[in-house]
Parts: sequence; structure tokens; C-alpha cells
Amino acid sequence: MAELVTQPVVLAGEGWSDYGLVDSGHGRKLERYGDYRFIRPEPQAMWTPRLADWDAHGEFVPGSDEDGGGKWHFGGNVPREGWPLMWNEVSFTAQCTPFRHLGFFPDMAPVWDWMRDQLAGRDDAATLNLFGYTGVGTLALSAHGQVTHVDASKKSVAQARDNAALAGLEDRPVRWLVDDAAKFAAREVRRGKRYDGIILDPPKFGRGPGGETWRLEEGLPGLLSDCRQLLDPDSRFLFLTVYAVRMSSLALAGLMDELFEGLPGKIEHGDLAVREDRQGRLLPTAIFARWSNPG
Repeated sequence: MAELVTQPVVLAGEGWSDYGLVDSGHGRKLERYGDYRFIRPEPQAMWTPRLADWDAHGEFVPGSDEDGGGKWHFGGNVPREGWPLMWNEVSFTAQCTPFRHLGFFPDMAPVWDWMRDQLAGRDDAATLNLFGYTGVGTLALSAHGQVTHVDASKKSVAQARDNAALAGLEDRPVRWLVDDAAKFAAREVRRGKRYDGIILDPPKFGRGPGGETWRLEEGLPGLLSDCRQLLDPDSRFLFLTVYAVRMSSLALAGLMDELFEGLPGKIEHGDLAVREDRQGRLLPTAIFARWSNPG
């Protein structure tokens, strides 16, 4: 039976040549994306910035209501169609999206490293990326075997395929699917499928390609239960991240502990964070729970 580790873990991402957290504070953060710098809202940055002046090419100014919204304001010449960045061998396009993101989540870099460590030495693993977005994690996993990439957004899946071509990895064994993640997982259970690893990055709220409504608190238990049925004692990992909700990582681990009864390995939980370039201060970004089985 999997061991539940109650002590939380901090999984901190370090900057690399094409990305870094320059500074943060007063509810905002300053980041570098290649040759460009951007300011975005960050409610968890409650401290004082270390730098007196933030020189940026653009800033996302949020809307005035709790439902989100907002727009980019540009003070420099930023390519609206995007520009190429790289993480390890994976090239991809960064772009200022209407949702304040830039086409990938840099705090996931240590997660991609961790998943690859779980599959070290394997080139025949079958992995599943639910809510796969623009595919950087998928391309990272594809070095170890076939990846099934699922996202409800046709645009995001198209961008993921473009990123594969940009990286010269279009021949990697990836199934690119536009589908509702929860419905797809349920169908895979009925088909008797199994996977060596699953990455699960559900939004707080979303809609499927057929207009299906997703609410995290309602849908997560059932989805995670289906994911459990896609794993067996020879599987290696499941990694679950949750953003922007009033929820404890310990609650995620408790749910996983209940549903993953009968599997070996261990269950851990904690915070994702990004480390600032200069002083090393950690900015928390999300909570996570993970199951791993070294085999």
C-alpha cells in the first residue's frame, strides 16, 4: 500500500537561459522570457520588490471583477505572433495570450524533470497528459515512449503540434487529441487501458469541446478515480497540479491516498514555486500531489 508522506514538499523551479523570475512583490511579478520582460499579477507576492524600477516590454493589467478579464499593455516592440524559446531539447513558442499566460507554465519545469527521472532508462513507456495545453510537458515525456496528449481546446492542441515541429520532434510518438479530459479518461477505463505515468493539470473551471462544464471541486474526485484505474503496480507515477483555488495540498494527498489504495510506492504533496534569479526568494505558484513507484 502506498505510503502517505504528510510532511509537505517544496518543488522549486530555477530559471534557465530562456526564462527567469527577475523580481516579485506588491502583488506582481517581473519575468524574463528570452529577450523580453513582462509584468503579471501574482497575489501571493505579498512582500516588497527588491528592485526599485521594473523595466518591462509589457504588463498584463487584470480586470476589476473576480471573474478575471484584463488586457496587455505594451511599452516595447513585442512580436504578437510569438517568439521561440527552449527548455532542454524542447523548443516552443511563447506568446502573450488573452488569459495572461505566455503559452507555457515555467513553474512546471521541475515537474517535467521529475517525471523524466521516474522513467529513466525507458523508451517504451506509455504516458497520458490530460489538459495538455501547448505540449511542452508532452514533448519532454515523448523521449521515453508514446504520449497521449488530451486537451479540449483545438487551438491549444494545434499550438502543441506546432511546438513539436519547431523542436524538430514531430516524429516523436504522440497522439494529439482534442477531447474532454474527464470523458476521455472514463472511456479509457472502459477500454481496459493502462499507463506508466499520468500528468494531470486541471483548470479551476473550463468547458469541453462539446460545451461540457468542468468545475474542479466537483469533477476532480471522479477524474482522479478513473486515473487510478488506468494505473497498476508496474506504473511509475501520477502528478496532479492545482492552481488558484482555496484548497490544501494535504487535501489532494488525502484524496489520492483513498483512491490509490492497493498501489505500492508513496504519495507526496506540497507547493510548486519559482526561485528569483538574484536573491533566491521563492514565489509559490500552485499546489500539487503526486504518487510515485520506483518499481
